[in-house]
Amino acid sequence: MLRGTRIGYRKSSALWWLVALAAVVLLLIARAAGAKPKRAESPAGAGAKPAAAPVEKGSEASAQDQAKPESDDDSEDETRVDKTEAEWKQLLTRKQYRVARQGETELPFKGKYWKSKKPGTYRCVCCNAAVFSSEAKFESGTGWPSFWAPVKEKRLVSRQDYSDGSLRIEVLCARCDAHLGHVFADGPPPTGLRYCINSESLKLEERSPRRSP
Repeated sequence: MLRGTRIGYRKSSALWWLVALAAVVLLLIARAAGAKPKRAESPAGAGAKPAAAPVEKGSEASAQDQAKPESDDDSEDETRVDKTEAEWKQLLTRKQYRVARQGETELPFKGKYWKSKKPGTYRCVCCNAAVFSSEAKFESGTGWPSFWAPVKEKRLVSRQDYSDGSLRIEVLCARCDAHLGHVFADGPPPTGLRYCINSESLKLEERSPRRSP
C-alpha cells in the first residue's frame, strides 16, 4: 500500500512540473503571436511567490511600448554576431564568460544590477543588443534583475533547461546566443511573466530621467 502511494506521488509530482512548463511555453507563444495570454501558475524562483494577474484587454501593445527604450536600432534584429570561444574569452571577463557563454548562474543579491533603479537600456554584454528596458524592471525579491517584458520578443530565444534537475525555460540573446537567465510565469501585470536575468550578462546604457511635461 505504501509503495503504491509513493509511486502515485511521484507521478503526480512529475505531472505538475509538466503542466507548469506547458504554462510558461503557452504564455511565450501567446505573447509572440500578439494574443492575450491566459493566467497560469509556474514554479517560482527563490523568494518569489506566484502572482500572475489577468492581462487587461489591449494591454499587450501598451506593455511592449512601455518596455521599449526611447531609441531602438532595428538593425540589431538582423545582424547576427558569431565569434570563436577564444574571441569571446578575449572580449569578456572571466565571470561574464562563465555566465553568458557557459550558462552558469550568478549568486543572488551579488550582481551589479539586481537592485539598480537607474533609468536606461539593458544590453547584452556579448553583442550589445538592447534586450531589456528599465521601464519594465521590477523588484521580485529573488536577488536577480527581473523584468516583465523584453524590449522586443524577437530579441530573445527560449529553450527547455534541465541543468538543475528541474524543468525551466532558459532565455538567450537571439543575436549571439548568450545565456541571459530564465523566464517564469509568476510576474506582475501586464504580462504575468518574470524574466530572471543575470547581471553578468547585461550592461546598462544609462539615460537621463524623463522630465514631466
